[in-house]
Amino acid sequence: MQSENPIIADFVKLANSAAGTLAGMTREARDSARERMKDALGGMDFVTREEFDTVKQMAATAREKVEALEARLAALEAAQPK
Repeated sequence: MQSENPIIADFVKLANSAAGTLAGMTREARDSARERMKDALGGMDFVTREEFDTVKQMAATAREKVEALEARLAALEAAQPK
């Protein structure tokens, strides 16, 4: 039969309490960091991928039109008598 040593029992209780406290602190720190990130990122104005792709296509179309107009202007200037 084992006799229970009160010093060891107290040490085990203390270690269990410390482990529980540490786990709680870790959980609270993680939740707090998650909330701070949500607050920081929530104020930023992000666009969706679809919006980005739409604007990218609009820019490409505008570039093509500008190039066509530049070529047309160059042809008109070349045809104009000096």
